[in-house]
Amino acid sequence: MAQTTANAVADYIIKFCRDRGELITNLYLQKLVYYAQAWYMALHDKPLFDEDFQAWARGPVQPELYDRFKKFKWNPISEYPEKVELPKHVEEHMLEVMDVYGRNRSYYLEKMTQDEDPWRKTRGGMPIDEHSDAVISQKFMQKYYKTLLEDDEEEETQASEPYKAAS
Repeated sequence: MAQTTANAVADYIIKFCRDRGELITNLYLQKLVYYAQAWYMALHDKPLFDEDFQAWARGPVQPELYDRFKKFKWNPISEYPEKVELPKHVEEHMLEVMDVYGRNRSYYLEKMTQDEDPWRKTRGGMPIDEHSDAVISQKFMQKYYKTLLEDDEEEETQASEPYKAAS
């Protein structure tokens, strides 16, 4: 069973940004929610929320979330939740996501997601600017990001081996 909903994660991110005086657009929000889901699945072997992403031209998009904020177009979202309650371990996960991805601009996150296998392979050979509503498989997302996680762990182990040999 999922820990929360895409809307609750979005509300957390919006409040997080507002509390820090930062602006957030729908595009930026979509990418942060995507990475929250992707890394949660990689780390916990289950989805953070049940809603799926689609491989739209500008990167992964959760359609219901997009519809909720589309009235803002390219402008910053000006709806702010007063209070957001997430389970403690989910809030800790979100803080990590915001620490790692929250410092990047939306354009950078858009390009990052477009260079990664879940979005790219879901779209197949489709031109980058062509519309698609193909669903990005949660299993594919989990497998891809878990592989990145394992690669990072392997690199850390290899990097520490010279120190072990020297002791």
